[in-house]
Amino acid sequence: METITNLVYLLAAVFFILGLKLLSSPKTARRGNQLALVGMLLAIIMTLFDKQIIDFTYIIIGLVVGTAIGLYWAKVVKMTQMPQMVAMFNGFGGGASALVAFSEYSRMAGEPRIDIAIALILSLFVGTITFFGSLIAYAKLQGIMRGAPIVYKMQQVVNALILIAIIVLSVFIMLNWSLWGLLLAIVILSAFLGVLGVIPIGGADMPVIISLLNSYSGLAAAFTGFALQNNVLIVAGALVGASGIILSDLMCKAMNRSLTNVLFAAVGSEGGGGAVGGEQKTVTRYTAEDGAVILDRAQSVIIVPGYGLAVAQAQHVLAELAQILIDRGKKVRFAIHPVAGRMPGHMNVLLAEANVPYELLVEMEEINDDFQNTDVALVIGANDVINPVARYKKDSPLYGMPILNVDQAQTVMIIKRSLSPGFAGEDNPLFYEEKTMMLFGDAKKMVTELVQVMKE
Repeated sequence: METITNLVYLLAAVFFILGLKLLSSPKTARRGNQLALVGMLLAIIMTLFDKQIIDFTYIIIGLVVGTAIGLYWAKVVKMTQMPQMVAMFNGFGGGASALVAFSEYSRMAGEPRIDIAIALILSLFVGTITFFGSLIAYAKLQGIMRGAPIVYKMQQVVNALILIAIIVLSVFIMLNWSLWGLLLAIVILSAFLGVLGVIPIGGADMPVIISLLNSYSGLAAAFTGFALQNNVLIVAGALVGASGIILSDLMCKAMNRSLTNVLFAAVGSEGGGGAVGGEQKTVTRYTAEDGAVILDRAQSVIIVPGYGLAVAQAQHVLAELAQILIDRGKKVRFAIHPVAGRMPGHMNVLLAEANVPYELLVEMEEINDDFQNTDVALVIGANDVINPVARYKKDSPLYGMPILNVDQAQTVMIIKRSLSPGFAGEDNPLFYEEKTMMLFGDAKKMVTELVQVMKE
């Protein structure tokens, strides 16, 4: 039986790895999800048989309730709320690992081995941080809390003291495993650390913190796997943890920051609006008719989607506009910045929902040099990822962040509700350039008008 169990667990791990591999491309992401689902199903079924769980009552109740909640959320959640949902899923993963670890402690008889004890404490520690950190990330993304960093004096010192206290308590409990109150204290302090660790992080850095919390949830699961001596949980948790860390690193590189900078620098504040320093600048307001004329004359168009597109749910009408341009012989592509939106891959998911062909989606590194040879850069709801101050303004939170070279196109057409800055709180000088056409309004309404005019 043990051999069969290990073989099934190995097969499940292979499905997980293949699933992760396929998730690296929008083309294969759906199949990757399906393979990972099969792997998880195999792991669950094998665990039920391996542990000789005879009474399936609670398992079935849990499956039914969990499936119902999952289906409901999948149906009702809007594309703009995907980051919040992912944040909550991360939190649930971490919370589940912490609960399992605490349950394992409560049923233990006698002193555990030192490696088991360490794994169990780490599972509680990381799982609790993940749960409460994810709650704060959710609250910020949902607007329940202000997205701006919340900072206070001696912030890092306080966090360091909490961490030291957790380490000391862990040593004491390993010396006397019956002191369950100390374990509870570790949970409470970890909860504080989760909250205090995320509140200084601003909206601009949310894509990074979401992927980081995702890796935490995987690490918590891996530690729980060691505590339970469950190989498949160790493998699955390690895969999630490692992929989350890699993704966090990629996000940091895309923002030209170190992970330490994101966690401790309190950047990414929500800003005010208007021009910097009260300087008066003017922009010219254009209409959909003006925009349609320019698009009709262009031979090449690069579309830059941003969070405003998701908010307006304009992806379907944008796909229609792109098809009209393609049918008229224009070269049309979509430029995808790694941190566009509030979650890694947010724009890819949004455009895939509108059946935009994957071949038209081009990553920043591949398309940036093409802007200088492009007639029109059509920006919809994006701001920070096209802001030129990232190249030269050293005191800006955007400084050093790689941006899309939209300003190098012959004409820049920006659809936006107002001149307000993005998550970084930085005014965008591109709005005021002569070659920039500002089409103010809701993205869906304005793109719909463009489509209507071009059809006439």
